[in-house]
Amino acid sequence: MPQPQPLEPVLAYIGFGGNLGDPVERLRAARREVAAIPGVRETAFSSLYQSAPMGPQDQPEYVNAVMAITTSLAPLELLRELQAVEARFGRVRGVGERWGPRTLDLDLLLYGQQALACDRLAVPHPGLAEREFVLYPLLEIAPGLEIPGLGPLSELARHCPLRGLTRIEEERHG
Repeated sequence: MPQPQPLEPVLAYIGFGGNLGDPVERLRAARREVAAIPGVRETAFSSLYQSAPMGPQDQPEYVNAVMAITTSLAPLELLRELQAVEARFGRVRGVGERWGPRTLDLDLLLYGQQALACDRLAVPHPGLAEREFVLYPLLEIAPGLEIPGLGPLSELARHCPLRGLTRIEEERHG
């Protein structure tokens, strides 16, 4: 049976978040694991940001970041790899309330200039334009980015209030 040919490398962006345990150390470790996925190469990583929880407020604040990668993996392959990393960090999907506390959340935000929607994946990520904890870290590492179907990232960020988002730690940008 012939092996599938690798795709031409695509620039993709991954949102990182978590609020259980030591989220700063967890995001650093997850960054290393994502960068080690075969077919993935990190090109930039934002500073770490602290944000209020999106859902129930009786949980710890979140730590968030965004990673830029080039990848030869197809979108659903990349999603599967990201979910495997989440699982290794103790993430259990489908348990607990929506937007509840979590050890690690990895979201495929953008995959090239593609707009994709299926039962397992939608890119651009559906909540991207309203989430300051995604927009501002993304703006830090890709200020000139155009979001497919949504326009310039800088305009989206300009219309999205910070809502208490604070930079907590500088990371190496690539």
